[in-house]
Amino acid sequence: MKQIEVQILQQSYLLACAEGQEARLLEAVERVDTAMTRIRDTGKVRARERIAVLVALNLAFEIADRDVVAAVTAQARAEYEGASAEVQPTADTYADDAYANERLGQLIERLDEALDEQMPAAL
Repeated sequence: MKQIEVQILQQSYLLACAEGQEARLLEAVERVDTAMTRIRDTGKVRARERIAVLVALNLAFEIADRDVVAAVTAQARAEYEGASAEVQPTADTYADDAYANERLGQLIERLDEALDEQMPAAL
């Protein structure tokens, strides 16, 4: 195991990393740091712990969104592959993907608004 020192929200962390996984770890650190900085810079949340919880929730929603999109895509692919070879895909073949993405985007916006309303301004 290799150890890498990184900065997240201007704080140093020494992280263990499997050999060959350094680039993936640094990408993850960059993603978390960017998300935490964005939330901190809104000025609504200052406590590092609260910022971390909001970032964790946002990342969990992103993962859930990907799972839903992957499931819808897999379903559409299975339906297409099960269709007659004479049937060609149309714009409607993957309409469920567009709807799922749009709906998930709306849900994430609602969550962000709800979290903003719940956070005291003095943090």
